[in-house]
Amino acid sequence: MQTRQNGVQETKATNLHALCAWLTEEVNRTYDALDASEGNFEDMKNKGVAAMKRLAEQYPPLAGYYPKPKPVLMSEILSIQQCSGVYSPFTIEANYNNDMVTYNIPHTICHEMSHLRGFMREDEANFIGYLACLLSEDVDFRYSGYMLGWIYAGNALAKVDMDEYTRLHGLLREEVREELEENSEFWARYEGEVAETQEKVNDAYLKANGQVEGVLTYGRVVDLMLIDYAYNRGL
Repeated sequence: MQTRQNGVQETKATNLHALCAWLTEEVNRTYDALDASEGNFEDMKNKGVAAMKRLAEQYPPLAGYYPKPKPVLMSEILSIQQCSGVYSPFTIEANYNNDMVTYNIPHTICHEMSHLRGFMREDEANFIGYLACLLSEDVDFRYSGYMLGWIYAGNALAKVDMDEYTRLHGLLREEVREELEENSEFWARYEGEVAETQEKVNDAYLKANGQVEGVLTYGRVVDLMLIDYAYNRGL
């Protein structure tokens, strides 16, 4: 006899496979559209504000004023710390690492701006950034959302079914796989003691703000993505 817990786990695993397959298709589809638009990655600030306002039409708690996000002038400092962005509660600004592989930037912008609305948990901010990008009118933002979603969900899938992860990775366009590799190489350049220290500081910060799991909360975004996919995208 199957227990309820086992049934839930099996359903969750099945849905994870479906989510990753869907994200693979959408990443490839939006990359094609990105080529057609000549990869227009300009005016990230205005697009980010527009994406958050558009999402707020469906989720009123996100409504309100959004100042334009800003690239960090010395972005290498964030790179050394293995950080893609930072929210400053003192200046009420969303700041992003401008040196990252470009597809990271739209999602990071929306992630950091979600903190302005009081969503301080990293898993919630990652999910809000994902939704904002997916619902954006701009293809570069949608591509960013699908890419980051693929990475989050793909990492989860790799832990439970490496064969399926490998299969789906192989279905990504060659250009997409190259961008993923470029991203890995970018962050690998900055691995070291400073990054480890920053992770400990970030872990302590998250716990001090009520996130008892610390940096582990970054992985819980997949649960929220699964719920969204089940209710809104076909399961």
